[in-house]
Amino acid sequence: MFGLTDLISLIISAFIILPVVIFLRELGYVITSAIFGVVNPRLTVGSGPRIFKFWIFDVRKYYHLYSWYSYDDLKRKGKFAYVLIYAGPILINLVPALVLNALIANGVVTEYETFWNRFLFYQFYYVLFDIVPMKTVNGMPNNGMIIYEMLRYGKRVDYNNEPFIPSTTKVEEEYQEEMEELEEQMEEVEEAAEEMKEPSGDQEIRRDGEEDEEDRKERKMGGLEN
Repeated sequence: MFGLTDLISLIISAFIILPVVIFLRELGYVITSAIFGVVNPRLTVGSGPRIFKFWIFDVRKYYHLYSWYSYDDLKRKGKFAYVLIYAGPILINLVPALVLNALIANGVVTEYETFWNRFLFYQFYYVLFDIVPMKTVNGMPNNGMIIYEMLRYGKRVDYNNEPFIPSTTKVEEEYQEEMEELEEQMEEVEEAAEEMKEPSGDQEIRRDGEEDEEDRKERKMGGLEN
């Protein structure tokens, strides 16, 4: 039975645990790419219009569960660099999860055990889908598949030519285009709303006619009274 306790647990998972685990995952890209001299890195949190941008962090208006990492280039490139970068999101969740699991198992962490167990669940969940080589949407390889291809072939061999980690410059250009389109749509909506408020010529004529009819009725009533 799904009760109040389960609802509270669901809310905590959706609005606290999941965003934190996903943020940690993306932070793995930031840390590992910094080792190889990353150029123009950015960690975008959420989607939609920008709330603020500070350093490499770009915080958006809508639900922060959706986050992604982007950069333009690396100063030190190579097979090892890309393997470590794609392994970053796996390691940053796997290592703390193993440590936390050991602390819980040995009775070191006893308070809020249910919360920490749920936190572990989502950490291992993302590690699993990152580390097992597979293709995802539109044939896009996951981190495990890219690491496998890099180690075996020295390059990506999947047919999908899109970069797994997008370019920050391109992301910013797309964002500006989206915001311009959004502003145009808002202007069109405001113009349509103003047009709805303003009476048309037919409405004005009809109102004048109605007023004349009322005047005639008043004059007739006045004549009868006299």
